[in-house]
Amino acid sequence: MSQSSESTQSSRSSRSSQGHIFVTRRIPQAGMEILEESGVRVTVFQQDEEKGLTKEEVIEGVKSCDVLIPLLTEPIDREVMSANDKLLGIAQMAVGFNNIDIDVASELGIPVTNTPGVLTDSTADLTWALLMAVARLVPQSHNYMVAGRYKLWGPNLFAGGDISPGGSGKRKVLGIIGYGRIGAAVAKRSIGFDMDVLAYDPFNKKGVEADSLAQWAEFDELLEKSDFVSLHPLLTPETHHLIGEPELRRMKSSAYLVNASRGPVIDERALVRALRQNWIAGAGLDVYEHEPAMADGLAELDNVVLLPHIASASLDTRGKMATMAATNALAHLKGEPAANVVNPEVYDTDAYRARVSRG
Repeated sequence: MSQSSESTQSSRSSRSSQGHIFVTRRIPQAGMEILEESGVRVTVFQQDEEKGLTKEEVIEGVKSCDVLIPLLTEPIDREVMSANDKLLGIAQMAVGFNNIDIDVASELGIPVTNTPGVLTDSTADLTWALLMAVARLVPQSHNYMVAGRYKLWGPNLFAGGDISPGGSGKRKVLGIIGYGRIGAAVAKRSIGFDMDVLAYDPFNKKGVEADSLAQWAEFDELLEKSDFVSLHPLLTPETHHLIGEPELRRMKSSAYLVNASRGPVIDERALVRALRQNWIAGAGLDVYEHEPAMADGLAELDNVVLLPHIASASLDTRGKMATMAATNALAHLKGEPAANVVNPEVYDTDAYRARVSRG
Protein backbone atom coordinates (compact mmCIF):
# COMPACT_ATOMS: atom_id res chain seq x y z
CA MET A 1 0.00 0.00 0.00
CA SER A 2 2.52 2.55 -1.20
CA GLN A 3 0.25 5.60 -0.93
CA SER A 4 -0.78 5.01 2.67
CA SER A 5 0.64 7.09 5.52
CA GLU A 6 0.69 6.80 9.28
CA SER A 7 0.66 9.72 11.68
CA THR A 8 3.77 10.35 13.79
CA GLN A 9 2.12 9.11 16.95
CA SER A 10 0.70 6.13 15.06
CA SER A 11 4.17 5.14 13.97
CA ARG A 12 5.38 5.22 17.56
CA SER A 13 2.56 2.90 18.60
CA SER A 14 2.99 0.55 15.64
CA ARG A 15 5.28 -1.70 17.70
CA SER A 16 2.25 -2.82 19.64
CA SER A 17 0.93 -6.29 18.89
CA GLN A 18 -2.57 -5.43 20.15
CA GLY A 19 -4.10 -5.01 16.73
CA HIS A 20 -4.30 -2.86 13.64
CA ILE A 21 -6.97 -0.25 12.84
CA PHE A 22 -7.26 1.05 9.29
CA VAL A 23 -8.72 4.57 8.94
CA THR A 24 -9.68 5.37 5.36
CA ARG A 25 -9.35 9.16 5.71
CA ARG A 26 -8.07 11.10 8.69
CA ILE A 27 -10.73 11.74 11.33
CA PRO A 28 -10.64 14.73 13.73
CA GLN A 29 -7.78 14.77 16.21
CA ALA A 30 -9.93 13.98 19.24
CA GLY A 31 -10.62 10.54 17.77
CA MET A 32 -7.06 10.02 16.58
CA GLU A 33 -5.74 10.67 20.09
CA ILE A 34 -7.94 7.92 21.55
CA LEU A 35 -6.65 5.46 18.97
CA GLU A 36 -3.03 6.46 19.34
CA GLU A 37 -3.06 6.42 23.14
CA SER A 38 -4.52 2.90 23.14
CA GLY A 39 -1.27 1.44 21.87
CA VAL A 40 -2.75 -0.14 18.75
CA ARG A 41 -1.26 0.27 15.32
CA VAL A 42 -3.21 2.91 13.40
CA THR A 43 -2.89 3.41 9.65
CA VAL A 44 -4.47 6.48 8.07
CA PHE A 45 -4.59 5.95 4.33
CA GLN A 46 -5.54 9.42 3.20
CA GLN A 47 -4.51 12.57 5.05
CA ASP A 48 -5.79 14.91 2.30
CA GLU A 49 -9.36 16.02 3.07
CA GLU A 50 -10.24 16.38 -0.61
CA LYS A 51 -9.00 13.01 -1.80
CA GLY A 52 -10.84 9.74 -1.47
CA LEU A 53 -10.05 6.06 -1.86
CA THR A 54 -10.74 3.70 -4.68
CA LYS A 55 -12.47 0.46 -3.87
CA GLU A 56 -9.23 -1.38 -4.54
CA GLU A 57 -7.42 0.79 -1.99
CA VAL A 58 -10.08 0.11 0.63
CA ILE A 59 -9.80 -3.63 -0.03
CA GLU A 60 -6.01 -3.51 0.35
CA GLY A 61 -6.42 -1.76 3.68
CA VAL A 62 -9.02 -4.24 4.89
CA LYS A 63 -6.79 -7.20 4.04
CA SER A 64 -4.24 -6.26 6.69
CA CYS A 65 -6.37 -4.72 9.46
CA ASP A 66 -8.44 -5.96 12.38
CA VAL A 67 -10.92 -3.06 12.39
CA LEU A 68 -11.98 -0.64 9.67
CA ILE A 69 -12.96 3.00 10.28
CA PRO A 70 -14.58 4.27 7.06
CA LEU A 71 -16.50 7.40 6.20
CA LEU A 72 -19.84 7.47 4.40
CA THR A 73 -18.04 8.27 1.14
CA GLU A 74 -16.62 4.73 0.90
CA PRO A 75 -18.94 1.95 -0.31
CA ILE A 76 -18.42 -1.10 1.90
CA ASP A 77 -19.90 -4.10 0.09
CA ARG A 78 -19.46 -7.86 0.11
CA GLU A 79 -16.21 -7.73 -1.85
CA VAL A 80 -14.67 -5.31 0.64
CA MET A 81 -15.84 -7.18 3.73
CA SER A 82 -14.84 -10.58 2.31
CA ALA A 83 -11.25 -9.43 1.84
CA ASN A 84 -10.35 -10.42 5.41
CA ASP A 85 -11.94 -13.26 7.39
CA LYS A 86 -10.34 -11.83 10.55
CA LEU A 87 -11.98 -8.40 10.27
CA LEU A 88 -13.53 -7.84 13.71
CA GLY A 89 -15.70 -4.82 13.02
CA ILE A 90 -16.49 -1.66 11.09
CA ALA A 91 -16.69 1.62 13.04
CA GLN A 92 -18.17 4.25 10.75
CA MET A 93 -17.76 7.92 11.67
CA ALA A 94 -21.24 9.01 10.63
CA VAL A 95 -24.83 8.60 11.71
CA GLY A 96 -25.89 7.23 8.35
CA PHE A 97 -24.64 3.89 7.12
CA ASN A 98 -26.24 3.52 3.69
CA ASN A 99 -22.77 3.00 2.23
CA ILE A 100 -22.41 -0.27 4.16
CA ASP A 101 -24.28 -3.45 3.23
CA ILE A 102 -25.54 -4.30 6.70
CA ASP A 103 -27.18 -7.56 5.64
CA VAL A 104 -23.89 -8.83 4.26
CA ALA A 105 -22.02 -7.64 7.35
CA SER A 106 -24.40 -9.61 9.58
CA GLU A 107 -24.12 -12.67 7.35
CA LEU A 108 -20.33 -12.53 7.57
CA GLY A 109 -20.34 -11.94 11.33
CA ILE A 110 -19.09 -8.34 11.25
CA PRO A 111 -20.54 -5.84 13.73
CA VAL A 112 -21.08 -2.35 12.32
CA THR A 113 -21.24 0.80 14.44
CA ASN A 114 -22.16 4.41 13.75
CA THR A 115 -22.14 7.68 15.71
CA PRO A 116 -25.80 8.53 16.48
CA GLY A 117 -27.35 11.21 18.64
CA VAL A 118 -24.48 13.65 18.84
CA LEU A 119 -25.27 15.71 15.73
CA THR A 120 -28.95 16.45 16.39
CA ASP A 121 -28.51 20.06 17.50
CA SER A 122 -25.82 20.89 14.96
CA THR A 123 -27.97 19.59 12.11
CA ALA A 124 -31.06 21.42 13.35
CA ASP A 125 -29.02 24.63 13.58
CA LEU A 126 -27.73 24.20 10.04
CA THR A 127 -31.26 23.51 8.80
CA TRP A 128 -32.34 26.85 10.17
CA ALA A 129 -29.27 28.55 8.69
CA LEU A 130 -30.30 27.22 5.28
CA LEU A 131 -33.93 28.17 5.80
CA MET A 132 -33.09 31.74 6.74
CA ALA A 133 -30.38 32.12 4.10
CA VAL A 134 -32.60 31.06 1.22
CA ALA A 135 -35.64 33.03 2.37
CA ARG A 136 -33.77 36.27 3.10
CA LEU A 137 -31.37 36.00 0.14
CA VAL A 138 -28.32 36.13 2.41
CA PRO A 139 -25.70 34.65 0.02
CA GLN A 140 -26.93 36.78 -2.87
CA SER A 141 -26.74 39.90 -0.70
CA HIS A 142 -23.23 39.00 0.45
CA ASN A 143 -22.03 38.48 -3.12
CA TYR A 144 -23.58 41.82 -4.11
CA MET A 145 -21.65 43.60 -1.38
CA VAL A 146 -18.24 42.00 -1.97
CA ALA A 147 -18.57 42.65 -5.70
CA GLY A 148 -18.83 46.38 -4.95
CA ARG A 149 -22.27 46.64 -6.48
CA TYR A 150 -24.02 48.34 -3.53
CA LYS A 151 -24.37 52.00 -4.45
CA LEU A 152 -27.69 53.12 -2.96
CA TRP A 153 -30.32 51.61 -0.68
CA GLY A 154 -33.65 50.94 -2.36
CA PRO A 155 -37.00 49.49 -1.23
CA ASN A 156 -36.77 46.56 -3.66
CA LEU A 157 -33.21 45.57 -2.88
CA PHE A 158 -33.07 41.83 -2.06
CA ALA A 159 -36.61 41.64 -0.73
CA GLY A 160 -37.08 38.05 0.37
CA GLY A 161 -39.59 36.05 2.36
CA ASP A 162 -40.43 36.46 6.04
CA ILE A 163 -39.97 33.58 8.46
CA SER A 164 -41.77 35.19 11.36
CA PRO A 165 -45.20 36.83 10.81
CA GLY A 166 -43.34 39.91 9.57
CA GLY A 167 -45.10 42.73 7.82
CA SER A 168 -48.17 40.69 6.95
CA GLY A 169 -48.74 39.61 10.54
CA LYS A 170 -49.57 36.13 9.30
CA ARG A 171 -47.97 33.17 11.05
CA LYS A 172 -45.91 31.04 8.69
CA VAL A 173 -46.26 27.27 8.49
CA LEU A 174 -43.21 25.04 8.84
CA GLY A 175 -43.74 21.54 7.45
CA ILE A 176 -41.36 18.87 8.75
CA ILE A 177 -41.14 15.54 6.94
CA GLY A 178 -39.45 12.96 9.14
CA TYR A 179 -40.00 13.57 12.85
CA GLY A 180 -37.20 11.86 14.70
CA ARG A 181 -34.66 13.59 16.92
CA ILE A 182 -33.58 16.09 14.28
CA GLY A 183 -37.08 16.88 13.03
CA ALA A 184 -38.22 17.54 16.60
CA ALA A 185 -35.18 19.75 17.22
CA VAL A 186 -36.00 21.77 14.10
CA ALA A 187 -39.57 22.20 15.37
CA LYS A 188 -38.30 23.40 18.74
CA ARG A 189 -36.35 26.20 17.07
CA SER A 190 -39.52 27.49 15.38
CA ILE A 191 -40.90 28.80 18.68
CA GLY A 192 -38.96 32.05 18.44
CA PHE A 193 -40.38 32.73 15.00
CA ASP A 194 -44.04 32.29 16.03
CA MET A 195 -44.58 29.59 13.42
CA ASP A 196 -47.18 26.85 13.17
CA VAL A 197 -45.61 23.43 12.67
CA LEU A 198 -47.05 20.55 10.66
CA ALA A 199 -45.27 17.19 10.73
CA TYR A 200 -45.48 13.96 8.78
CA ASP A 201 -43.61 10.76 9.52
CA PRO A 202 -45.01 7.42 8.32
CA PHE A 203 -42.96 5.62 10.96
CA ASN A 204 -43.59 7.95 13.91
CA LYS A 205 -47.16 9.24 13.91
CA LYS A 206 -47.44 8.66 17.66
CA GLY A 207 -44.30 10.70 18.23
CA VAL A 208 -45.73 13.61 16.28
CA GLU A 209 -49.07 13.45 18.07
CA ALA A 210 -47.34 13.37 21.46
CA ASP A 211 -45.29 16.49 20.71
CA SER A 212 -47.05 19.73 21.61
CA LEU A 213 -44.93 21.69 19.12
CA ALA A 214 -46.27 19.99 16.00
CA GLN A 215 -49.57 18.97 14.51
CA TRP A 216 -49.85 15.80 12.45
CA ALA A 217 -50.65 16.34 8.78
CA GLU A 218 -50.93 13.92 5.92
CA PHE A 219 -48.17 14.20 3.35
CA ASP A 220 -50.10 16.07 0.64
CA GLU A 221 -51.74 18.39 3.17
CA LEU A 222 -48.35 19.33 4.59
CA LEU A 223 -46.99 20.16 1.13
CA GLU A 224 -50.01 22.29 0.26
CA LYS A 225 -50.12 24.29 3.50
CA SER A 226 -46.45 24.82 4.36
CA ASP A 227 -44.47 27.98 3.70
CA PHE A 228 -41.28 26.06 4.45
CA VAL A 229 -40.78 22.31 3.98
CA SER A 230 -37.85 20.78 5.84
CA LEU A 231 -36.79 17.21 5.05
CA HIS A 232 -35.51 14.84 7.75
CA PRO A 233 -36.57 11.30 6.78
CA LEU A 234 -34.44 8.20 6.75
CA LEU A 235 -33.29 7.15 3.29
CA THR A 236 -35.18 3.99 2.41
CA PRO A 237 -36.58 2.61 -0.85
CA GLU A 238 -39.87 4.28 0.14
CA THR A 239 -38.30 7.72 0.64
CA HIS A 240 -36.12 7.68 -2.49
CA HIS A 241 -37.40 10.59 -4.61
CA LEU A 242 -40.00 11.34 -1.96
CA ILE A 243 -40.00 14.85 -3.40
CA GLY A 244 -40.39 14.81 -7.17
CA GLU A 245 -42.32 16.79 -9.76
CA PRO A 246 -45.84 16.01 -8.42
CA GLU A 247 -44.83 17.03 -4.89
CA LEU A 248 -43.03 20.19 -6.01
CA ARG A 249 -46.05 21.25 -8.03
CA ARG A 250 -48.23 20.66 -4.97
CA MET A 251 -46.24 23.14 -2.87
CA LYS A 252 -47.04 26.85 -2.74
CA SER A 253 -45.27 29.00 -5.31
CA SER A 254 -44.07 31.11 -2.37
CA ALA A 255 -42.72 28.11 -0.43
CA TYR A 256 -39.12 27.09 0.27
CA LEU A 257 -37.69 23.57 0.41
CA VAL A 258 -34.78 22.66 2.71
CA ASN A 259 -32.90 19.36 2.75
CA ALA A 260 -30.25 18.47 5.33
CA SER A 261 -31.06 14.75 5.43
CA ARG A 262 -30.12 12.59 2.43
CA GLY A 263 -29.74 13.75 -1.16
CA PRO A 264 -31.74 11.02 -2.94
CA VAL A 265 -34.87 12.03 -1.02
CA ILE A 266 -35.24 14.69 -3.73
CA ASP A 267 -35.43 14.13 -7.48
CA GLU A 268 -32.80 16.76 -8.19
CA ARG A 269 -33.58 17.17 -11.89
CA ALA A 270 -37.21 17.85 -11.02
CA LEU A 271 -36.05 20.39 -8.44
CA VAL A 272 -34.01 22.24 -11.05
CA ARG A 273 -37.13 22.51 -13.24
CA ALA A 274 -39.18 23.68 -10.26
CA LEU A 275 -36.69 26.42 -9.39
CA ARG A 276 -36.25 27.54 -12.99
CA GLN A 277 -39.97 27.75 -13.60
CA ASN A 278 -40.80 29.16 -10.15
CA TRP A 279 -43.04 26.33 -9.01
CA ILE A 280 -41.53 27.15 -5.61
CA ALA A 281 -39.69 30.23 -4.35
CA GLY A 282 -36.38 28.62 -3.47
CA ALA A 283 -34.44 25.75 -1.95
CA GLY A 284 -31.60 25.23 0.49
CA LEU A 285 -29.54 22.04 0.11
CA ASP A 286 -26.77 20.49 2.17
CA VAL A 287 -26.91 17.08 0.45
CA TYR A 288 -27.23 15.91 -3.14
CA GLU A 289 -28.66 12.99 -5.05
CA HIS A 290 -25.32 12.00 -6.62
CA GLU A 291 -22.98 13.72 -4.20
CA PRO A 292 -20.62 15.43 -4.74
CA ALA A 293 -22.05 16.03 -8.23
CA MET A 294 -25.06 18.28 -8.65
CA ALA A 295 -27.83 18.02 -11.22
CA ASP A 296 -27.16 20.02 -14.39
CA GLY A 297 -28.18 23.62 -13.95
CA LEU A 298 -28.53 23.60 -10.18
CA ALA A 299 -25.41 25.69 -9.53
CA GLU A 300 -26.50 28.38 -12.01
CA LEU A 301 -29.79 29.16 -10.25
CA ASP A 302 -30.13 32.28 -8.13
CA ASN A 303 -32.94 30.98 -5.89
CA VAL A 304 -30.99 28.18 -4.24
CA VAL A 305 -28.42 28.01 -1.43
CA LEU A 306 -25.93 25.15 -1.77
CA LEU A 307 -23.68 23.80 1.00
CA PRO A 308 -21.12 20.94 0.90
CA HIS A 309 -22.70 18.48 3.39
CA ILE A 310 -21.76 20.39 6.53
CA ALA A 311 -24.78 19.78 8.78
CA SER A 312 -22.66 18.21 11.51
CA ALA A 313 -19.61 20.39 10.85
CA SER A 314 -19.10 22.09 14.17
CA LEU A 315 -15.79 21.49 15.93
CA ASP A 316 -17.50 20.07 19.00
CA THR A 317 -19.82 17.75 17.09
CA ARG A 318 -17.28 16.39 14.62
CA GLY A 319 -14.86 15.87 17.51
CA LYS A 320 -17.46 13.90 19.45
CA MET A 321 -18.28 11.81 16.39
CA ALA A 322 -14.60 10.97 16.02
CA THR A 323 -14.25 9.92 19.67
CA MET A 324 -17.34 7.72 19.34
CA ALA A 325 -15.97 6.06 16.22
CA ALA A 326 -12.61 5.48 17.90
CA THR A 327 -14.22 4.04 21.03
CA ASN A 328 -16.39 1.76 18.91
CA ALA A 329 -13.34 0.61 16.97
CA LEU A 330 -11.48 -0.33 20.15
CA ALA A 331 -14.50 -2.31 21.36
CA HIS A 332 -14.51 -4.21 18.05
CA LEU A 333 -10.80 -4.89 18.45
CA LYS A 334 -11.28 -6.35 21.92
CA GLY A 335 -14.17 -8.55 20.77
CA GLU A 336 -16.56 -6.65 23.05
CA PRO A 337 -20.11 -5.48 22.24
CA ALA A 338 -19.88 -1.88 21.04
CA ALA A 339 -22.21 0.85 22.30
CA ASN A 340 -23.51 1.97 18.91
CA VAL A 341 -23.84 -1.27 16.97
CA VAL A 342 -26.50 -1.17 14.24
CA ASN A 343 -26.68 -4.98 13.82
CA PRO A 344 -26.55 -6.23 17.44
CA GLU A 345 -27.88 -9.66 16.48
CA VAL A 346 -24.48 -10.39 14.94
CA TYR A 347 -22.96 -11.00 18.36
CA ASP A 348 -25.01 -14.19 18.74
CA THR A 349 -23.90 -15.73 15.45
CA ASP A 350 -21.41 -18.48 14.79
CA ALA A 351 -19.89 -16.30 12.08
CA TYR A 352 -18.97 -13.61 14.61
CA ARG A 353 -17.63 -16.09 17.14
CA ALA A 354 -15.47 -17.62 14.40
CA ARG A 355 -14.00 -14.20 13.57
CA VAL A 356 -13.16 -13.49 17.18
CA SER A 357 -11.50 -16.89 17.59
CA ARG A 358 -9.46 -16.40 14.41
CA GLY A 359 -8.43 -12.93 15.55
